Amino acid sequence: MKEWCSVECILIGKGGGNYKYKKLSPEMNTDPSTWDDSNWREEYKSHKLLSKFQLEILENGPRSLSQSWILGAMHGDWRKMNGYVYPDPPDCQSSFKEFNQQVKEHFE
Repeated sequence: MKEWCSVECILIGKGGGNYKYKKLSPEMNTDPSTWDDSNWREEYKSHKLLSKFQLEILENGPRSLSQSWILGAMHGDWRKMNGYVYPDPPDCQSSFKEFNQQVKEHFE
C-alpha cells in the first residue's frame, strides 16, 4: 500500500501552491476599471493549448462549482498573461491602544 504525502500532492498539478510574487512594474495595469476582458475567452483559446474539457468550459460555461474554479483559474492565467494585476489592499491595521484613545476622545 502506497502512502501519500502532502508534499507530493502539493507539487502535482498546475500551480501547485508554489506562487512567486513579483514587484509591480510600470507596464502592469493595476486599475481593474480599465481592463478590457470582454472577449478574454477567445484570446485565451488562441494563446494556449487547451484540453477538450477546458475548451468545453470556455465555450459552454461552468456546470458545477469545480468547473467554475477551473474557469476562474483560466481567467487568472489570462490576466497574468496580459499584465493585469490587482492592486495591493490598503493597510487598515490599527492597534488596540489607538482604538482606546479614539473611544476616550470621542465618547467620554
